[in-house]
Parts: sequence; structure tokens; C-alpha cells
Amino acid sequence: MRTNRLLPLAAAAALLVTACGGGGESVDTGGGGGGGGDNVLVAAVSAEPDQFDPHVTNAYASFQVLENVYDTLVVPSAEDLTMQPSLAESWTTSDDGLSWTFTLRDGVTFHDGSEFDSADVVYSFKRIIDEELSNAYRFATVSDVTAPDPRTVVVTLTRPTPNLLELIGSFKGMAIVSENAADELDLQSEANGTGPFQLESSDANATVLTTFDDHWGGAPSIDGVEFRYITEPTAALTALRNGEIQWTDNVPPQNVADLEGDEEVELGSVTSVEYFYMSMNYAVPPFDNRDVRRAIATAIDRDEVTQAARFGAAQPNQTAIPEGSPFFLEYAPFTPDQDAARQLLEQAGVQTPITMGLMVTDEYPETVAAAQVIASQLEPVGIDVEIQEEDFATWLDRQSEGDFDAFMLSWIGNIDPADFYENQHLSTGGSNYQGYSNPQVDDLLTRAATEPDQAARKALYDQAAQLIVDDVSYLYLYNPDEVQAWAPGLTGYQVRADSAIDFANVELP
Repeated sequence: MRTNRLLPLAAAAALLVTACGGGGESVDTGGGGGGGGDNVLVAAVSAEPDQFDPHVTNAYASFQVLENVYDTLVVPSAEDLTMQPSLAESWTTSDDGLSWTFTLRDGVTFHDGSEFDSADVVYSFKRIIDEELSNAYRFATVSDVTAPDPRTVVVTLTRPTPNLLELIGSFKGMAIVSENAADELDLQSEANGTGPFQLESSDANATVLTTFDDHWGGAPSIDGVEFRYITEPTAALTALRNGEIQWTDNVPPQNVADLEGDEEVELGSVTSVEYFYMSMNYAVPPFDNRDVRRAIATAIDRDEVTQAARFGAAQPNQTAIPEGSPFFLEYAPFTPDQDAARQLLEQAGVQTPITMGLMVTDEYPETVAAAQVIASQLEPVGIDVEIQEEDFATWLDRQSEGDFDAFMLSWIGNIDPADFYENQHLSTGGSNYQGYSNPQVDDLLTRAATEPDQAARKALYDQAAQLIVDDVSYLYLYNPDEVQAWAPGLTGYQVRADSAIDFANVELP
């Protein structure tokens, strides 16, 4: 979803995360958004941040800003999303895998001038755990976080957790805030990070960041960033062409092919780790019947869905993890075949026509376009699809209450296989809104979570993924391309597969 995506966090609202999240009310931080200067990057995003507390918000619009304001202990590399040093310069793991020791970077200061040390890490992590905030599930195997000295943090685990680095560093929801920040600041509207930019102001028109001259990685070459909210992709593209902005990630998919040869626009694209999917409610007959779900999966032509929703700017995929990832599984058991789909429905013993409500949100037109194609593909096999367009808040409420036959959305921010499968398909998963339960999948995912050998771990996830696909817990559709555009001559920016927006190294023409 381009517009207000949420990052996948385990909480209900997060899940939705599943894919997308919306902007909220205006956040007043004491200043107004203002027309950037000559050396200020003006960036058009599609939604207003809902707030700036990195441990609470689930809104992608907020994380677009927070990516530039806060740091994490480790951070995904822009090239291949492998975890690299950030506030932690190194780490070691005990032989039994139950203790991780992080050595912190020296000479780091917060935006208020205070010195960063291990107490800030302990405070940040324990705040998330003790207050059961959005990302508390990421600490499910953590029994303690301690600080033997100002430069050392020890994370003690209840069981080996080979993906701990991804859990604590994959996005800025795991940001390190200053000790007692929640008591000293209004984190919804204020920020005190160690990142390359500091929050200056935010209102209904724009969010403004200024360069932090004392950033440990060196001060950015630009003076700041002004985020303007332009909901319509065509309007964002027009603003870029007119020189009103210098960057946007709100690019109309139908224009991507033409933009590739456009000298007025620089285009960047990469297959993202986001995935779009449809899921059916296991508590609502006949969708509790595996053959019915498989009939639907067989009737759907993913190539046609992808073309309608993304104009080809995506890669059809019957699993969640995109090609190019070391955990990619080449598995595509469903070939579009309406005769075979009808046979599966007969085998299921259901009488057609079947009516299926398909819940989408009008805040993400991509889901509406995909649903229209799916409806046309299912009608010939005896399934009448009622497309139910909801505002995003209603969509979330209905999802959390189980008030749906089927719904469609996406998940972003995935890096490790656990991100793609655990919350969504464990029988106890916090985002398993469809009600899927397969003891074999539970066993495979649980074993994979503690397996230190990467090859063995991939084998376990591959087995689980095949069962998830075969059972149609999620009916996977495609991995969209992450497409962004900027002014010719702008340098130092890289499009990332995890959708993180990092302006630290940008230089304006």
C-alpha cells in the first residue's frame, strides 16, 4: 500500500500492519511547516504522521520521519538488509546462544546534548517490555536486559534466538530513546534521538527536520528535510516535475514505465520485501473448508491481478518471501484453471453460487483494483464476490473482531523469515486474524525460531511455507516494487527493499 502503511507489529492495529496504516490528526510540536530553504530537501509523502513515539506508533508515515531522527543498536544495510553496527559497534554471543553482549559506540550524543550510554538502551528496551508497547512481542524470548558498565549491554534469553539482531534493529520501532524520555518529554509530539536529523516542527501541512551537527556518523550535507503530505500520486509527480519538491515515494504505478526514460525525473526501483495477500476467515463456512480455499487459489490469476493493481510494477509470488532473498522458496502449486477450481468446489460438497464478502479499504486503491479482478475471476466458478470498501479505521475494527469473510492488504518491513510467517500463521500468532491452526506448522515455526544453522533454519521455514500455501492460510499475490522518484542531480539516496527512507547522505543539486 503506498499511502498510509503500517509496519507489521504484533498488536491488532499493527497487524494490519499487515500492511498499511493511516495518518492521524495534526501533531503540533511548537512550529509550523514551512517552505524549505535552498539546502533543505523537500520530500512528498502520502500521509501525515499520527505521532512521534517510536515505541507506540504503527504508522508508516511516522516511521518515514523517525527513520531520520532515531537510531537502533544495529541497522539493516541498504544493499542486502543484513544487520550492521549502528549504536552498537560490535556484539558477541555465548556458546549456548542464551546471552548476547553488545559493545556500544563511544562519543554519541542525543539531540539535547546528553551523552548516550547503556542506561538509555536498558530504559528503551524495558519500556517496550514493561509497558507492553507495540513491539513487546519482539522480546518474547528476552528474560533480562542489563548494563554491566556504560559501554556494555547484555541481553539474556530464555532460548536461543538466532534472529535477535533483526528483532531489535529491523526498523525504528526499536529506536533507542534517552533514559526517562517518556517522563521528561511528550514523545507523541517531541523527539530526542541520536539520528542525523532532529525534529523541528510538525503540523497539518508539513513535518520539518533540521540537521544534527553532532551526529556520530557525521552531519548530513543538507540543512534539513521538509516532509509535505501529498495524498494523490499524480499530484506528487506534478510537484516533482515543477520543482516544488525534490523527492517522493508516492509514484503512480501506471506512470512507472514512462518515467524510466524521462529526463526530468530520476527513478529508483527495487523489489520490496512487502507482500500483498488475501486471507479467508476460518470461522465462516464454507471458507473453513480447505478445498474451497484451494478452489479460490486455483481460480485466481496472479499475473492479471498484479497487472491491474500495479501495472506490472510487482512480482507475482505464491509465497511471501521475494526472489533475491536467501530465504526465497520457489514454490507455486496453483496454476490458474477455472475447471479445476469448479472440481474442487464439487469435491468440497458445497452448492454454488457462494457469496464471499471481500473487505478492502478505499484508502488504498490498489486493494480495490485487485479485488475487482479477483471478483471477475471467481464469478465463472460460482463464487459471487461482494467487494466491501471501508475506511481504514473500520477495516481494522472489522478485522480485529473477525467480522469478515475475506480481506486483502499487505505486510511491510519484513527481513527475517520469522517476520513473514510467525505472527501471521502460528496458531497463537498475534496477527493470525484468519484463525489458522496447523500443529505441524506450529512445530516447524517454533523449531525454526531457535535453529542457529542457517541452512537447517531455511529448510524448516520452507516446509512451513509449503503447508501455509497449501492450506491457503494466506493466498499470496505479489511482492510490489518499491518505486521512488527524485530530482535529477540529487545524489546519495538509495531505494531500499524494506521501504525505509534514509536521507542522511543526500546531496542536493
